[in-house]
Amino acid sequence: MITEEILKSVFKPHNLKWRTAITKVEPNRLITRGYLQEELVGNTSFSDMVYLLVKGKMPSKSESKMLESVLVSFCDHGVTPPSTQSARIMASTGSPLHACLAGGLLAFGKNHAGAIENSMHLLQEGVARTPPEESLDDTARILVDEFMSRQEKIPGFGHRYHNADPRAPRLMELAREMECLGRHGELALSIESLLHKSKNIRMNIDGANAGILSDLGFDWRLGSGIFMIGRLPGILAHTYEEISRESPFRKFFHIEEIYYDGKE
Repeated sequence: MITEEILKSVFKPHNLKWRTAITKVEPNRLITRGYLQEELVGNTSFSDMVYLLVKGKMPSKSESKMLESVLVSFCDHGVTPPSTQSARIMASTGSPLHACLAGGLLAFGKNHAGAIENSMHLLQEGVARTPPEESLDDTARILVDEFMSRQEKIPGFGHRYHNADPRAPRLMELAREMECLGRHGELALSIESLLHKSKNIRMNIDGANAGILSDLGFDWRLGSGIFMIGRLPGILAHTYEEISRESPFRKFFHIEEIYYDGKE
């Protein structure tokens, strides 16, 4: 006899609609990547948590310190970036804090924050097409020649404000000390050597972190996201400074500084 319970079982959907390997949520219990969240709290650094969430495992001591250094290096670049200016302008209008932060993050694009992702992609493709036993110098020369022939800038090299980005050599120094400098970082250094000799161009923070993050095993598609994690505290600080120190609807320039060049 077919009972009501049997009918319910037959027509009950068995295909789960959503799957995730990140966090399991149960009543009074949260498991993230195999770890109870209450055990992670107080025992895990923020950079370790980022690594765990994204890569699915805990970093080694050197990997932890290296990722922490990368995130710190992204923290702020004054009021010069469009993202910071966007957040501060929004704060000046009286927009709520979360909207200002969102506005700052939404200001990132291919011309601002896009270089880290493009540089990671370039380095990862370069290493992938170079046999492990071969030097990366030839690959670096090919890449430089390709970009120069197209008259394009190589992402991760050169800076509109700095002749020599002070953060880049410090990051590469730390990567060596922590034994986190691998093939991607070596390719970045080879490219820098060629560019410095021919055009006096040096590696910037995006090039350094592109090599480091690639050597840590991060996919290039994560580049801008990791940059945003590092930059968010700076945007928060600028937003709060605008709210707490400046007058509302602050003028960023005077009307006399605006000129009209359209039709009369």
